[in-house]
Amino acid sequence: MSTPRARARAQTMEDIKRIGREHLATHGAAALSLRAVARDLGVVSSAVYRYVRSRDELLTLLVVDGYNALGDAVDEALVGAPDDPAERLRVAGRAVRAWALAEPAWYGLLFGSPVPGYEAPAEQTVDPGVRVIAALLRVFADAYAAGRLAGPARPVRVSTALAGSFANVRDEFGLDVPDWLVSRGVSVWSALFGAVSFDVFDMYGRDTFADRTELFELMLDNLLDLLGFRD
Repeated sequence: MSTPRARARAQTMEDIKRIGREHLATHGAAALSLRAVARDLGVVSSAVYRYVRSRDELLTLLVVDGYNALGDAVDEALVGAPDDPAERLRVAGRAVRAWALAEPAWYGLLFGSPVPGYEAPAEQTVDPGVRVIAALLRVFADAYAAGRLAGPARPVRVSTALAGSFANVRDEFGLDVPDWLVSRGVSVWSALFGAVSFDVFDMYGRDTFADRTELFELMLDNLLDLLGFRD
């Protein structure tokens, strides 16, 4: 059972991160300041430093929470999704887009321009950062195991070095899939987040497409084709 002091400390940490996220939306990640966070929290800056030692530490907390929030959104969407791998891929893609549009500043911290002077520590951010790709890879592997994917018309040849990278991916995520599917999976992953980023950051131009949701659904169809789904 937690003590009142522990609960108060946990609440203060949540308040610091909440204010940090608000500052992401209003000022951008590069302008994040612990002094400004302390001001909005109603305490002196030295009080905040007892919880968070630096701007970079706060950024890391926000990055980890962001990856986990996105991962939770995708996992929760897939819980109620049909067993059909094609539909599960659509559901996962829609969940990524919905979260990104609801949290554009948070999404921007994860997938937008790097914050000058900040490098996310791999030991804290890699595991939460690969949650969505892990979910996608499970869908890809299930589709392959079910015979839903058409193989390439010609052999896929990769260098020894890249083949080693593909093998590492298979080992890390426990996959039994060929190189051509790993390659296609990377293409689908990067294309999905590219499409979401274009939408979130308004890179299409405000009036270019009348219905971006419909456009995204067409893009999901294209991703299914790219992965090799049979009709």
